[in-house]
Amino acid sequence: MKPAANRYPQEAARVLREEPQVRESVTGATLNFDSKRRQAYAEVDAEAWRHWAEGVKNHLLMHLDQYLAQAETSLQRNGVQVHWAEDADDARRIVAGIARKGGVRKVVKAKSMISEELGLNPMLEGMGLEVLETDLGEYIIQLLNQPPSHIVGPAIHLNLAQIRQLFHQRFQTPPEASPEELAAVARKVLREGFLTADMGLSGANFVVAETGTLALIENEGNIRLSTSAPRIHVALVGLEKLLPRFSDLAIFLQLTARAATGQRLGTFVSLIQGPRRPGEPDGPEEVHVVFVDNGRSSLLADLEAWETLRCVRCAACLNACPVYRQTGGHAYGYVYSGPIGAILSPGLLGLEETKPLPYASSLCGACFQACPVRIPIPKLLLTWRHRAVAEGLMPRLEAAAIKGYALAMTQPWLYRLASKALRLLPEKALDNRVVPVVRAWVEGRAGLKPSPKSFQQMWEAGEV
Repeated sequence: MKPAANRYPQEAARVLREEPQVRESVTGATLNFDSKRRQAYAEVDAEAWRHWAEGVKNHLLMHLDQYLAQAETSLQRNGVQVHWAEDADDARRIVAGIARKGGVRKVVKAKSMISEELGLNPMLEGMGLEVLETDLGEYIIQLLNQPPSHIVGPAIHLNLAQIRQLFHQRFQTPPEASPEELAAVARKVLREGFLTADMGLSGANFVVAETGTLALIENEGNIRLSTSAPRIHVALVGLEKLLPRFSDLAIFLQLTARAATGQRLGTFVSLIQGPRRPGEPDGPEEVHVVFVDNGRSSLLADLEAWETLRCVRCAACLNACPVYRQTGGHAYGYVYSGPIGAILSPGLLGLEETKPLPYASSLCGACFQACPVRIPIPKLLLTWRHRAVAEGLMPRLEAAAIKGYALAMTQPWLYRLASKALRLLPEKALDNRVVPVVRAWVEGRAGLKPSPKSFQQMWEAGEV
């Protein structure tokens, strides 16, 4: 996916102005996810679990080189072919090579954020291959030629009426078809795909270094079919997705599901130990794991931002974020949206390409409270903001406004003068958005009227 994160302010404003149904759909879905997450956390000692998970991931990241070497040995012992990709070009080249060597014509894909990050679908389609997304949400947005709007619920920005219209146009379903009827149509298409595909592509929620086990969590059963029905399975794995021991899975599987959807455990959990062995009736003939760097090593070396790599892609921070709810994920202009995207994207792409994203937050702290591995997202948002200022990446007008505000707040006489000047503004000055310094702040706020008195004056007069 080509990054367009620097257009976040314009795209966020456009979504609010032109697509009000997005705000309604995303808010409804994320509030439901977040409510269920709170209930699921309340059933266990969530703080103890979160602290433990943070410690495990920190240990892993501090010894990542050792665990990557151990994972490679364990995977190869299980018959898995291991590949290493330094960047997106490397990853695409490796997957293309596997497809050519295997005579692949059709690919079925499980939901995988890293495949979006690497731009695999356009590359495979450019080779003349048929590529079919098998997660229902991903399949819907594939039909619309859209990227995911959410890490777990890729189509949550769409409402039922929009999906009905899409299926009516593509499959001639009744205009008022029920969700069950729509799912049945998709199931028929996807089932044919599973039976005729040569390659299955997936990510991995976790890879256990000790045993070479790939762990995948899902609720639809499509991942299990994508990884077992085709004769070739390729798993794309970010370097940070490891766990040290098999016993670590017990808590991480539960904690991730509780954080993501409020479930005690995902409906389906697949533990893949390698290709089909002699005498086994099912499973792929080949399993390939492609470990992908694509900026992760540089992020790990960052003495402040490295904690971002603890992320397990549960999207709990998106569900808790009042800013994300307003626009959904497309406005963020990259694969990873919401609070985690605002700190991960600068680390992977560079701050020059993503400078508005760390500002897409109220710093309320809800993201940290939701995060199952306790990533200090508010602190890291400030880290990237400080760097943007230090590197001169802030818009000149905004930088000047902040300097003026800081000066006014430290000089009482100037503060009083500025406050009086703002109170004397005609009402239409705010309604017409003609004051540059406050234009962005008043955008989306209605009924703003300058007060003839300061708060202090009203307080002393007993009016407040």
